[in-house]
Amino acid sequence: WYWQKEKREPYVKFMEANYPPGFSYEDFGPLFTAEFFDPNQWADILKASGAKYVVLTSKHHEGFTLWGSKYSWNWNAIDVGPKRDLVAELATSVRNRTDLRFGLYHSLFEWFNPLFCEDATNVFKTRKFPTSKSLPELYEIVTKYQPEIVWSDGDGNAPDTYWNSTGFLAWLYNDSPVRDTVVTNDRWGFGSICKHGGFYTCSDRYNPGHLLPHKWENCMTIDKRSWGYRRNAKLDDYFTIEDLVKQLVETVACGGNLLMNVGPTHDGRIAVVFEERLRQMGAWLKVNGEAIYGTKPWRAQNDTVTPEVWYTFRPKEGTVNAIFLNWPISGTLELGEPQAKPGETQVKLVGYKEPLKWVAVGDKGIVIALPQLTPKQLPCQWGWTLQLTDIN
Repeated sequence: WYWQKEKREPYVKFMEANYPPGFSYEDFGPLFTAEFFDPNQWADILKASGAKYVVLTSKHHEGFTLWGSKYSWNWNAIDVGPKRDLVAELATSVRNRTDLRFGLYHSLFEWFNPLFCEDATNVFKTRKFPTSKSLPELYEIVTKYQPEIVWSDGDGNAPDTYWNSTGFLAWLYNDSPVRDTVVTNDRWGFGSICKHGGFYTCSDRYNPGHLLPHKWENCMTIDKRSWGYRRNAKLDDYFTIEDLVKQLVETVACGGNLLMNVGPTHDGRIAVVFEERLRQMGAWLKVNGEAIYGTKPWRAQNDTVTPEVWYTFRPKEGTVNAIFLNWPISGTLELGEPQAKPGETQVKLVGYKEPLKWVAVGDKGIVIALPQLTPKQLPCQWGWTLQLTDIN
């Protein structure tokens, strides 16, 4: 993208310095070997992360398919590079070893495909590419792998009518083998994003910070700068677990899902820095999962007095979760949103047995006395949950 399409100078210079003259994108194919790809290990890491679904990039904008697509001759993982059906292997491992929902990302357009380039030159009045390549692939992956999420991307500035998105989606929801379980996003043609779809993604790294009327997803990267693996990345280029917990809490409080991207290596590994972040997130969710899974947004998303406190709500239990990201030095936490009921309201710190003392502040607001704990006694290290019951 930056190297060949936008020709950004740092990327052009990197390629010139590290690859032979005349090196093309196609030359990357044989270098993608995936010899260390272990789908069982991937599934175990994903399970340990606490995730509830996973989305594998089955094909990105360069057109290389991670399965042996009959519509992508000699540019797929069976014919070139790994010589393995990576989609099938991961789907099998995820389904056999975890309770995660398995989804597939699929790029509609392709950078280098001459049929798409021809259609684009014709201002998309011709439709050679979607009828012979993109749509057959979509039908193929749904029929063959039965993903429960179809994550579309890359409209190439072409409208949904060019892609026949409504025709495909009508089949997907009515006649496909996943018609009763599948969900889709909003990237089905120019102008459809953030307007049409089962859930909205709106833009990469979308985190509005307020409640939306439609279900949405924050699709972001653990590497701050890249979706793919960068072998020259520095430690500061990766979000810390504190950053990621903050993203998760903000997103869920505002009614969204968090999709954290990991860029695997060319030899098929999830690099240890990504694995560490995923396992750290899982450790946090083991303690605080009740404040995330199965929750709904509360009447306030974050606090008015202490803005770094975010709220979620469990309707069945009537529990309000106040997730605070910084432990106050004073040992007390003031919340401006909850309206306490004298003699009825209870406050608990998740992972700590004793109920906490609190005092009301006028008609609205509450000051909570936090327990004095050593770092080892804390329920977790990167954000804490208060459960408030009998609260308005």
